Amino acid sequence: MELITTPHFHAPGVKPLHAFTPGDDFYEQLITTHQGLSDEQSRLVNARLVLLLANHISDLDVLKQAFRLARGQDAAPLQQAGADKKAITPVAPTHAAG
Repeated sequence: MELITTPHFHAPGVKPLHAFTPGDDFYEQLITTHQGLSDEQSRLVNARLVLLLANHISDLDVLKQAFRLARGQDAAPLQQAGADKKAITPVAPTHAAG
């Protein structure tokens, strides 16, 4: 299965008034989720969200594609587990500090 990179947001059984509405609704919910959280709490929410969605996707090939795209389309393949690289901490959106 290939990673879907085109807008694909929807609510099952609901036809949006405009093509951008489901994406806007997602973004609004994401911002609302981060409102009132400290930077540390926001990073933890992001990490939990990544793990929850990865579990929901469950297709390792799709997840690998997403990891590469998240690093930049021309990024080299990810390092193998156990490499001497330090893990980075996900960064909370700057506008989340509401």
